[in-house]
Formats: sequence, structure tokens, C-alpha cells
Amino acid sequence: MSSALPEDVRTAPGTGRRERRKLARKWAAALRSTAYIPLPPEELEHQLRQLVHRLHDAVVAHPFTPEQASVVGSRLVDLHCTAPASLRESLELLGPALLASPDLQCVDGRTERVLAVLGAVAAGYVEAVQRVVLEQQESVSQALLVAAKAAQWNLKVSEALADEVFTSSASGIAVTALDGTFVRANNALAEIIGADLADRTLHSVVHHEDADDLRAALRDLLDGVHQRVPLRLRLVREDGEVVRGTLAVALLRDAAGEPGQFVTIVEDVSELTLLGSQLTHQALHDALTGLPNRQFFTTRLETTLRQADPAFGVTLYHLDLDAFSVVTDGLGRAAGDHLLKSVADRLRVAFAAERAMVARLEGDEFAVLVENCSTTPDVVTTVNRINDELAEPLYVDGHGIAVSASIGVVDRPAPAFDPVELLRASHMTLRRAKKSGRRQWGLYDAGRDAADRERLGLAAVMPGAWESGEIDVVFQPEHRLAGGGITGLTALLRWNHPDHGVVEHDRCVDLAEETGLVLPLGTWLLRTAAEQLRWWRQRTGLDLPLSVHLSAGQATDPDLVGSVLRVLADTGLPAGSLRLGLPAGLLVADDDDAVDNLTVLADAGVRTAMDGFTGAAGEFACLEALPVREVRVPRWGVCAERNPITTRVLADLVAVAHLAGAAVLVDGVDTPELADWWRTSGADTATGAHFGRPSALVDL
Repeated sequence: MSSALPEDVRTAPGTGRRERRKLARKWAAALRSTAYIPLPPEELEHQLRQLVHRLHDAVVAHPFTPEQASVVGSRLVDLHCTAPASLRESLELLGPALLASPDLQCVDGRTERVLAVLGAVAAGYVEAVQRVVLEQQESVSQALLVAAKAAQWNLKVSEALADEVFTSSASGIAVTALDGTFVRANNALAEIIGADLADRTLHSVVHHEDADDLRAALRDLLDGVHQRVPLRLRLVREDGEVVRGTLAVALLRDAAGEPGQFVTIVEDVSELTLLGSQLTHQALHDALTGLPNRQFFTTRLETTLRQADPAFGVTLYHLDLDAFSVVTDGLGRAAGDHLLKSVADRLRVAFAAERAMVARLEGDEFAVLVENCSTTPDVVTTVNRINDELAEPLYVDGHGIAVSASIGVVDRPAPAFDPVELLRASHMTLRRAKKSGRRQWGLYDAGRDAADRERLGLAAVMPGAWESGEIDVVFQPEHRLAGGGITGLTALLRWNHPDHGVVEHDRCVDLAEETGLVLPLGTWLLRTAAEQLRWWRQRTGLDLPLSVHLSAGQATDPDLVGSVLRVLADTGLPAGSLRLGLPAGLLVADDDDAVDNLTVLADAGVRTAMDGFTGAAGEFACLEALPVREVRVPRWGVCAERNPITTRVLADLVAVAHLAGAAVLVDGVDTPELADWWRTSGADTATGAHFGRPSALVDL
């Protein structure tokens, strides 16, 4: 808009612009002190500078129409300058500034014009504020209307949902007055109670022994002690049947916060309780026989040990059926299951007159715990009674089957005996009894048990000892009895145990047999001995054969031949320089695997020997039938007390072995006298302390 003032009355343009920028800057600072304005300072000053120009134009306009300045007031509202002090600060700043502005000094009626313009600014400001307030009120009204409609809809949905839950729920739901009278109950609750609940109270459907618990719970709710109370109560149906249920009771209050009604949710847990009992029984009992299982038996054992009469104590019988696998393998698993159930029944009968628990621990293993009293039979009588019961044939598909049992007995253990340890002790006693044959029993012996524990403990840690290098290979010289001189070397194991000292070869083999370690350990012994012998031959120039004893597990190993041939190929040891000894008992028993291994190894050029030779008739038959090149008489076969008969028998034993084409080597020759005696008897070679103890090759 152009000014109506003559050119000669206007202030120099540069001076006017500086004054207006200065005014806009002051105005911006004043407004920022009154309200939050979401604009950067530069942008706010720019906006206000435009408004200052508009105010100047409004003052000098011709014709004078101050209403056009109302736009400035409206624009202030748009800039969020709506605080109570924003308009006041603006008018107090703009009035003096416009009156003092050099651009307006020559305007006629300047003061009246400035006041009119400021009034228009204020009017525009008020009008804009009113418009904003109305818009906000309209927005709030619309929002409230939407919220009210939504609340009404949600209330209807909630009421419908609550009603649907109340009606369709499988749980019983009831609303009762504060005195317990039913106000409303769903069909599920009526079915649980089995009656129409109209005019009845919640107390009337609760078992009389549980009514006090219900009353106490309702009092706690009324007193504000709890917000919700869970209860396990018995409910009484109309027909008198007792139903086990869980109740959750809560208090509903009115708008003033006063107690109004109780709401109760009822669950019939009778079936769950029954199912829980069944699951607990299944978890603690054997499914096949119905007897307690190991877990239940161990728990009862712990309790009974503490509570038994100290004068009589308890007795634990640990049973294992003899040759049970014969029944299952010969007649099938069904016959075996039938037999196990029969054994369970017969053990119940055998101990029917005693305070006893019969349990099936696992497989064909049973246990019986007896609380002794003055009339309890002794252990021998009880063991005989058990076997007599089991000896009666059981007919399955027309076949009469019966079994005997091996039994380990722990009689009157100390009350402080740990139950798990007691079961272990009875099991170890059972194992010792089984070594004596079938239908044997043994009584717990603390000394033998400690020895067995030590032995099994050594067997358990033997793999780690082998891995860590505690187990070495040593060599026992074999000496010619006639003429002297070393004829060969026997490779042996030696375990340098840090606590038990030196564990010799025979015990190492027995321990390895316990865990199945004997196969890899035996192959390692053969390979290590062959490698060391090759080194020793290169060093000494002596070409001595190598002897290795095979355990029963090694002798029957289907992979024995392959393992031996691989060692020979890898080490370069000639087959004729290796002599392998197989246990005489396996060969006499005509064990197929052992006999096949011996025959194939002999065909491959390996020298074969019979270890543990005692001169039994079966052993001589094996010498005739099998390619055995040597027999070894064990240490336990040597008789220290010699007489003419013994001398003749042993001399004949040597002679017959020679007649069969086998050389005779005697182990355990520890004295010169014994060496002379065997030399006189015709034996070929011997080992023992008299000729040198086992040692590393480097020490030979």
C-alpha cells in the first residue's frame, strides 16, 4: 500500500528501516517473555517486522481506515501469543514507538490515528482469541461426544460380554448378598451342586466342617483385609455327594464404596484331584507289577530306618532273578512280563506276615524292606522262603517256567545309614553273591564292601589315568631254564597310581574288564610294546620275540585279528616275533570267537599260546586240536610244597605238553630253588622275580 504523504515529509528510507527492525526486535523479546512461541528468533523477528510495516501503513493510509490493523491482532494469535500479558506488552510497546517513529512525524492527527490503530489491533486480537476458544470448545465438545458414545458402546459390550461369560462359563459363578443368599447363579454352578439355588445361601452348599473357613474369608473381605480370597472347600450336592472345589470370592462395592455383594467363582476339582492322585501313584509305582518303584522305596527306606524299633532294626533284601533273559529270549517278552508279575505276587505272599515293603527297582531287580520284630524269621529262613516261593512253576502258554534269585542282604544297618548308600551296599552284596553262581545269597560285609568300592573306584578313574600317562608298558624277561639267557619279553601294564602305589598288570586287566576299557587299552599295549621293541632292537641288536597276554574280552573280540595285523603292519614287527596268549578256559569251552581268532592268527604266522595252563584233560584236547605253540603255567599253579606225587604229575604235565608240540613257560618263579625244580621237571622257560622284575626296556 502506498503512502499518501508528500515525498518531502517522509524520513530517509535508511533511517526508517533501521527503526522498524529495532522495534520488531524489541517486540519479539517482549512477546517471548509472555508466551511460548514455537518459532526461531529470526523467523519471529521477520514476522513481526512485517506487522510493524503494516501498522505504519495503517497510520498513514488515506482514507484512514484503522480497522485494517485488526489483522495484526489476529496474526499475534496465530503466532501463539495468547498469554494474558501478550496483548498488554504489545500495546505498551507499540504505542510509544509509533508516536516516536520518524516516518509518522508529519502525519496530521498522528496521536488519534495511532490510538485508533492500536484499538483495531486489540479488537482483532480479541476477536481471534474468541474464535480460537470457540474452535477449541467445539473440538472438546466433539471429543466428549465421541467419548460418550464410545463409553456407551463399551459399556454395552462389557455388559454383553459379562453376561455371556456368566451364562456360558464352565466354571460356577454366583452373585450373593452380604448374608450369603444367592442373588444370581449360572447353570454351571447349579450342575456342580446338583440343585436349584433359589432361596439358598452359599453357606448351605458348603460342607459343615468347612463353613467356618468360608465365614472367616467373607469377614476378611468386608474388613478390607483382602481384595480377593481363594479357598479349597468341600461342597455338598443335593444327593449328599461331596464335591471338592476351589472358590475365589471377591467383594463388589457400590458407587459410594460401600460393600454391596459378593461374587464367587467355583471350580469342581474332584476329577483333577483324582487324576493327581493317579499320576502320583503312577510316578511312585511300577506300571507292570503295581509295586513301589525305586523312588518310593528309597523314600520309605529313609523313613523306616529312623523310625524302626532299635532293638530289632530292619533288613534289606536285594534280589535279582537268575537267567531271566533265558525266559525273555526263549519265550518272548510277554512271557517275561507274566513272570515278573508272578514274582511280584509271590514276594507279597512270602512277606505277607511281616511289616514289609516289596518294590521293583528296575528290570528283573526287586527289593524287600522288612521292619523286624520279635517274630521275624532269621535271614537264612527268609532267603529259603523266597526261593521256595519262586521255585513253584508258572505256566505260560502250556509251559511251566520258574526262576531262582540271587540275593544280597543287609541285616540291621545303623539308623544313620544313608538310604542311597544302603541300596548301593545291598547291590554290591548281590553282585558278590552272583559271582558264586545262581541261587546264591550273601550277607553284607563292610570290609569286603570297602574293598569292592576301592576296586570299582579305581576302574572308574582308570580311563583318565590312562589319558594322563599314569599307565605305562613294562617288560618281563623270559629266561631259558636250561642253559640260561633271555628268550623273549612279556609286555605288561603298570599303573603308577598317586595314592595306591603300583597297580600290577593282572589287576589292571581286571579293572579294565569292569568298564570295557580292556579292548582299547589292550590294543594300545600291543602297539606301544611293538614300537618300543623295534626301538630297542635297533639299539641293542637283539632279536627277541614279544609276548602279550590277552584278556577274555580281547580274545573274543571280533576285531582282534584286524587290530593285530594293523599293529604288525604299522610297526614292522614280523608276525613270527609276536606271541599272543589266550585264556585256557575260553579254548576249553570251545568259544567260537576265541577259537576262530587263535586259528586265523596262527595262519597269519603269529605264535599262539594257552595262558593259565593247569593240565586239565580239556586243555590237552585243545593242544591236539588247535595250533597252540606254547603253554604258560600260572603262578597259582605252582606248588611250593613238593612231594614225589606232585613232582611226577607236573613232570608228566610238561612231558605231555611237549608231546603235543608246545613249549612250556612257567610264571611266578621267584626263587633259585623253584627255578631248579622246574628245570628238573623239563619246563622250557620261566618268568619271575628270580630272573628280574618287570621294567622299562631302557632299564633292561
